[in-house]
Amino acid sequence: MASVPSIKASAPAESSQGLDWDGVRAPSGAEFEILAQAAYDRLPEDFRKLCADLIINVTEFPEDDVLKELEAESPFDLLGLFSGVGLPQQGYAPQTGQMPNTIHLYRRPILDYWAEHDESLGAIVTHVLVHEIGHHFGFDDDDMEAIERAAG
Repeated sequence: MASVPSIKASAPAESSQGLDWDGVRAPSGAEFEILAQAAYDRLPEDFRKLCADLIINVTEFPEDDVLKELEAESPFDLLGLFSGVGLPQQGYAPQTGQMPNTIHLYRRPILDYWAEHDESLGAIVTHVLVHEIGHHFGFDDDDMEAIERAAG
């Protein structure tokens, strides 16, 4: 029988002093939307002006049809998605019946990624947001990294 390590209740670990771990939890959907809005608000103003008609949607997971289309092995494989017609492919006027361009941020996969990496949740949300907005504009990875650096 394997022994289970024990924690001494009489002497708290130095790193736990002053921390209230009972109050720590993952952000709710509403709190995540606030975090996403804050990430968007930190982007350069000129960049945000170009995103005026873009919708940012926070959901728990990607839809099953999206996972199937992208051949994802798990609903945790996709952190975000741009859907719509990118600006380089659009004409001067929107097509009748065309759905608005949308950025989808997937809360649970982002939280899972956060739990496994040494980055702040805000940095991850900003990264995913900028990456997906970059697809909207047809930017390459270098362009997206420059915008992310400017956002802090």
